[in-house]
Amino acid sequence: MQVKLFTPIRLGSVEVANRISIPPMCMYSARSGIAQPFHLVHYGRLALSGAGLVCIEAAAVTPEGRITEGDLGLWSDECEAGMARIVETMKSLNPEVKVIVQISHAGRKASAKRPWEGGGSRMPAEGGWRVLAPPPIPFAEGFALPRALTFDEC
Repeated sequence: MQVKLFTPIRLGSVEVANRISIPPMCMYSARSGIAQPFHLVHYGRLALSGAGLVCIEAAAVTPEGRITEGDLGLWSDECEAGMARIVETMKSLNPEVKVIVQISHAGRKASAKRPWEGGGSRMPAEGGWRVLAPPPIPFAEGFALPRALTFDEC
């Protein structure tokens, strides 16, 4: 049997150099949704790893859609410029690597503390924000009760 791990694969119109991919990993290291020097180092290293495809961590579509205050975002020009710097860095280090981004809205899991802060909700009095979700059901014990979305918001 032929091992295909290191052979190219076509995903739609995109040819990926091999079948090794790096999944998205929340790093919780952005500021106001904007990528930091940490991200350039982290994703630059992954671009050099030999994987054919790297998925950048969850990037929230709105500030209220972030899991934590440290999530990357794609809701402003500044967020977009930070994401572009990540991709430019990756491509400068390895022009062959394919890069994708996981876009997200955390819903009832939004406004959480980072894992190393103990998890659970970060309440508005602690710098958190009002959580929105389709039904008003908390994510888990210790999480805020979300405001139910209206039909027009869905």
